[in-house]
Amino acid sequence: MSGINDYINGEVKSNDVVLFMKGTPDFPQCGFSGQAVQILDYVGVDYKGINVLASNELRQGIKDYSNWPTIPQLYVKGEFVGGCDILREMFQAGELQGFFSEKGISAKAQPEVRSEA
Repeated sequence: MSGINDYINGEVKSNDVVLFMKGTPDFPQCGFSGQAVQILDYVGVDYKGINVLASNELRQGIKDYSNWPTIPQLYVKGEFVGGCDILREMFQAGELQGFFSEKGISAKAQPEVRSEA
């Protein structure tokens, strides 16, 4: 099992932003992975998408690695951030761009939210 752990650890440590997902950024294979991709694309960060469907070992390995039961999983600067729900909450609260800039990762400026009366 250590081989898959080493692979995951290497990807997490060598890429500033990594999304372990079902499918690829161009062709997400589940709704949650698709939402995560949409959010990351919208905020304009460069990230690496890793398709966990490529191997059962990887799909189980990432869950063990993070001790998190669901996919997608987002890592930023080697740190586990969370899954689709956490990403969506941070985005909707307007915290995501700030989080990336705190980590030294460039993202598009947060668009001003206009509330319609």
